[in-house]
Amino acid sequence: MLAVAALVALASFLVVAVPVYLIMPFRAQPDWAVTLGYSLERAAPVVTLLAALVVIGLVGRGWRSGRWGWVRRGAALVMVILSGATAWLARQNRFEWMFAPLANPAFARPAEADWVKGDEFVLAVTVNGESVAYPRRQVAYHHLVQDRVGGVAIVATY
Repeated sequence: MLAVAALVALASFLVVAVPVYLIMPFRAQPDWAVTLGYSLERAAPVVTLLAALVVIGLVGRGWRSGRWGWVRRGAALVMVILSGATAWLARQNRFEWMFAPLANPAFARPAEADWVKGDEFVLAVTVNGESVAYPRRQVAYHHLVQDRVGGVAIVATY
């Protein structure tokens, strides 16, 4: 019973962990890996909830039997925590955790932006005669740039 609960808890963990490993930004990814990652991501909320219920049921049966010592009860408790944690994680947007917002964005005039190479891609915005450009390599990591251009609040995204 405890071995089955351990396998179910491990499967629940893998349903959440594998997509995080497979779907990585800034890395070449084969089609099969992205397809598998997103398939697991979609299935994870249901699969992890069912897994948590199965683990809790199996652990509850074994716990009530009175035949488990403190080592087995400790292992069972770890399995319940693991399956509960993966059920919670399956409902979070873990991919957004990888992209931290730019805490203190700083801007430079084109003549001062010597760290941007001449052949580098930028996102350019012009509003009311004022123009700005955001290097793609930074926007790709942070996803969003909140700025004010030409007196208008904008959000540039990539």
